[in-house]
Amino acid sequence: MIEANELKIDNIWLHFGKIQALAGVTFSLNKIEILGIIGPNGAGKTCILNCITGFYRPQKGDISWQGRNITHLASHKIAPLGIARTFQTLTLYSGLNVLDNLMAARHIKIKKNLITGALYFKWARDEEIRHRRHVEGIIDFLEIEHLRYRILGTLPYGMRKRVDLGRALALEPKILLLDEPMAGMSFEEREDMARFIIDIIEWWKIPIIIVEHDMSVITDICDRVIVLDLGQQIAQGTPIEVMNNPMVVEAYIGKKE
Repeated sequence: MIEANELKIDNIWLHFGKIQALAGVTFSLNKIEILGIIGPNGAGKTCILNCITGFYRPQKGDISWQGRNITHLASHKIAPLGIARTFQTLTLYSGLNVLDNLMAARHIKIKKNLITGALYFKWARDEEIRHRRHVEGIIDFLEIEHLRYRILGTLPYGMRKRVDLGRALALEPKILLLDEPMAGMSFEEREDMARFIIDIIEWWKIPIIIVEHDMSVITDICDRVIVLDLGQQIAQGTPIEVMNNPMVVEAYIGKKE
């Protein structure tokens, strides 16, 4: 039986020429939880997110969402299905302010066209107001009200990462994929980001897949963890089970500098 919001990754293989990025990775996400994906650099963690969101096309295996096979769908067709993500490298509009960056993410929800928008009919104006209210709720949630009209490029890195999370939330996701959301942050910024992620689960009931190198974050907030090494899935379980797995200690923790 397929769950309403089940994401299923079934025997995914991905290679670039002779380089094997993923080798038979299989897992599913069908409940409200935080699933962590860890592994050494080059293990294939981001490749999984790229396959799910249509940036990469695996040579073998299937990815299904809500009972629909999305393995070969283009990324712009996957986002409207309720799958949103953040990226390791920020891809925001540095010349726009925070509000405009978040409003830009609402484009897939906007029904007005060029003509009705230009003439600014009442229903087009009302639609813009609804989108603005939704974005304002995200601004309040992320505690960035004071930055609403600040140009993004002038903000500290940690705040830009917070806006990146807000942009993903602006898509009204049914599942959220976070690619190293705390990379490059200070201790205080990581604490804030962890709090927001937990609140997303508790308040909005959005399941999350998080790729992260900070092991303290993984053990503190994740319900379940998958470990990759050289593209292969070597362990899966609770954070405690995974951290005590000898293969994980050898492949990941033992390699940590």
